[in-house]
Amino acid sequence: MVPDKLFSFFRVLAQIGILIAIWLASDWFVRRTGLPVPGGVLGLGIVFALLLAGVPLNWVKDGAQWLLAEMLLFFVPAVVAMVKYKALFISEGWQLLVVIFLGTALVMCVTALVVDRFFKIEHQLRLAKAKKRSAS
Repeated sequence: MVPDKLFSFFRVLAQIGILIAIWLASDWFVRRTGLPVPGGVLGLGIVFALLLAGVPLNWVKDGAQWLLAEMLLFFVPAVVAMVKYKALFISEGWQLLVVIFLGTALVMCVTALVVDRFFKIEHQLRLAKAKKRSAS
């Protein structure tokens, strides 16, 4: 049982490493070329293109699920940094809150649509594989 958990741990760690490497490479490329796109967005596009090109989803799925499950950890530093700007929040707080809430709602909606689309694509791919196996 322990070897299975250890193997699973290192698999997730390796998959996170793959995703981080893609992000770092895309961020480097954006900085080098001056593209007006965040490196993370380009990296997401690269991962999407790789998956469409036939790279197996299980190469990154567990690592991506872990990152999504622990996403709150990545937002804590931003919330703590807000304490530094108390005067700004007193003078412009309502505007910042409106932007934060609208931005969060927009990101959540777009993320939901993208995830839904990916699940539909994954389901279609599984059905196609099942049909291919049953036809053989």
